Amino acid sequence: MIERFLHQVLVELPTAEETAAAARARLADKFPRTALRRMTHLGLLVGSVLEGTALGPEDAVVLATTFAETRALEDFLRSFPAASPLLFQTSIHPGSVQQVLIGRHQPVARLWPLAGRPRLVEQALLTALLEPAAHVALVGGEERGTWMGAHGFASATSFAFATILTHAADGAAGCIAFTPGPAADDVCPTLEKFAATLAARSPLRWSGGGGDWNLEWR
Repeated sequence: MIERFLHQVLVELPTAEETAAAARARLADKFPRTALRRMTHLGLLVGSVLEGTALGPEDAVVLATTFAETRALEDFLRSFPAASPLLFQTSIHPGSVQQVLIGRHQPVARLWPLAGRPRLVEQALLTALLEPAAHVALVGGEERGTWMGAHGFASATSFAFATILTHAADGAAGCIAFTPGPAADDVCPTLEKFAATLAARSPLRWSGGGGDWNLEWR
């Protein structure tokens, strides 16, 4: 069995109507003013759930997302034919967690950005469990799209989560464990469901990726 303990679990589940502009107003005090206007909606949400996280240069970050900054790309394309320079900058800006780490001058040893669909949660968790750093920030999220959602290229909701995974049980909020073995693949939880599970502190069990998964809370 491979396991890590969850510390500092934070989740952002904004309303369906929240835009990037509304998120900037709601979360403005969490970011340097000079960086705020160029941050994407997902970057703002990820920054919120990473607030107060004491990451150091020996720590690692695992980022899980399927669509990343799709809404930022939508907004830039919508500005044509008079393409907006600001929206262009936002659309090619570093990804969500990079926006946060750069703005807060937080170097880390390794960043593992993962994108996927059916088994993304398993891939991210396995990466976090096998990462040699003592402290691993597991971060995930999406920003709600508009017209690209109809083509399957954007999320229907905005959300973000972050938790610090360590080997220390003391003070932990929960534990994620993987037991290798001959198990048939269940339906893997979606990233959105995993975020909701963290928010509700609900237990979660499934099989996949060559073993059994178990998320428990203390």
